[in-house]
Amino acid sequence: MSMGAYDEDEHERREKQASRVDADFDDERTIYHGEVEYDSGDSAEELLSKFEEIKTD
Repeated sequence: MSMGAYDEDEHERREKQASRVDADFDDERTIYHGEVEYDSGDSAEELLSKFEEIKTD
């Protein structure tokens, strides 16, 4: 049998596996509490200069 080829039994096994639905999992959502802050005040040039500063230290 060459690579990628399979017989009729393998085909049936894959069909059964693909048609089976696994509903045995926890369906509850995780709830997160907290805050998220975004700081987009710096320009690209300011960020690059800060990076160069850090890199040289």
